[in-house]
Amino acid sequence: MSYLKSLPAETTLLQVFQANPGPARHLLAFHEELLRGDSPFTPGERELIAAYVSGVNDCGYCHGIHTVTAEAFGVEAGLLGAALDDLDSAPIDERLKPVLAYVGKLTRTPSRMTGADAEAVFAAGWDERALHDAVLVCALFNFMNRMVDGLGIQADDAYKKLSGERLKHSGYGGLAQLLPEA
Repeated sequence: MSYLKSLPAETTLLQVFQANPGPARHLLAFHEELLRGDSPFTPGERELIAAYVSGVNDCGYCHGIHTVTAEAFGVEAGLLGAALDDLDSAPIDERLKPVLAYVGKLTRTPSRMTGADAEAVFAAGWDERALHDAVLVCALFNFMNRMVDGLGIQADDAYKKLSGERLKHSGYGGLAQLLPEA
């Protein structure tokens, strides 16, 4: 239930963005650049990272929507649940495991990051740009998880599916088009 009394009790993030279009435009532009722009990671892999971080944070709204989005981009159904249960035994591409381990640790215990954590990502064949992008996706979704949970935003499975499919097909730029003119 939303804590914003000016909005309906069952408020979605899109409704919060529509009520606050100025900051939302900038935030959605950043999402579009980071999650759909040029990167060593595919859009599906970036959505996987976003969903994983959101799962580590136990943010049901973001985890649900970005799991649907990742699956819409071809990530195998059930993979995120397996990764959250036990990353080491999850049937995830071996190159992605150190990336997910990195963002998981960065989410849980950011002050404990070390050069060895980054070296594990590099040893898996990723470059500095990949590490940079993974860190930014992680940081963005830690921010988004706090925003969503802090505002009391929740969604049922039907909305998560609708939103995830919408993100796959129109991206974050498409969401920005749903905002009122400033």
